[in-house]
Amino acid sequence: MSGAYEAAVLDFRQRKDAHFAAGRGPVRPDAFTGLSYYPPDEAWAFQAPLQAAPDSTVPFTLETNTGEPRQMNAFGTVTVPFPDGERTLTVFAPLGEEHPQRVFLPFRDGTSGTETYGAGRYLDAPLTEQDGELLVDVDFNMAYHPYCAYGEGWTCPLPPLQNRLPQAIRAGERSAVVDGA
Repeated sequence: MSGAYEAAVLDFRQRKDAHFAAGRGPVRPDAFTGLSYYPPDEAWAFQAPLQAAPDSTVPFTLETNTGEPRQMNAFGTVTVPFPDGERTLTVFAPLGEEHPQRVFLPFRDGTSGTETYGAGRYLDAPLTEQDGELLVDVDFNMAYHPYCAYGEGWTCPLPPLQNRLPQAIRAGERSAVVDGA
């Protein structure tokens, strides 16, 4: 793993912990003891072409933990070359954003409910353009729990069926230290 890559992931995590510790997250600062993460692993970082939806301005309804539906644009799909085979995942953009700088990727995986939040995790994936093609930077080391993982009172979109992965993605935020790991 590149030292610069690992340093960038650790810096992102340190800034997130500082944000929560300052009371700007879903946890009271006096109750915050730090978040748990899997070790950075560059093998979980991918860059893949965006397959734009035929009409990315048509609202898509995501179910939520509270039953209040959340509408977003199904912006397109991205095919991720996981070690055990490719999977095509749907990425979303806020309503009205025709040219977002990043897309929202909610997902569940084999760690959900045991090592990570049961309802799934989120990833905000930057879009970059290369040779006229939009690419999605899918880096699971940046995966995070939604605010509803920390307590009541938050409405969080749930990953759609097509974003539920059977394999365990041991990257990004996790619930707590599991089995000494």
